[in-house]
Amino acid sequence: MNAQRKMIDCRLYPSEKNCSLAISGTEDEVLDAAVLHAVSAHGHQDTPELRGQLRVILKDEIITQ
Repeated sequence: MNAQRKMIDCRLYPSEKNCSLAISGTEDEVLDAAVLHAVSAHGHQDTPELRGQLRVILKDEIITQ
């Protein structure tokens, strides 16, 4: 059985940049990509606190066909 895919969508968390990036994949893939994005695009620091905050807001990806 495949692991549940996760996603995070910047549109759900307003910012000064009005970012529209959405990322989906495994939990670890999404978390790593979201941290890179938060650092490079939004000026955050890669800290355990940031990783924890992002992990909390990951959502299950719903795949429709």
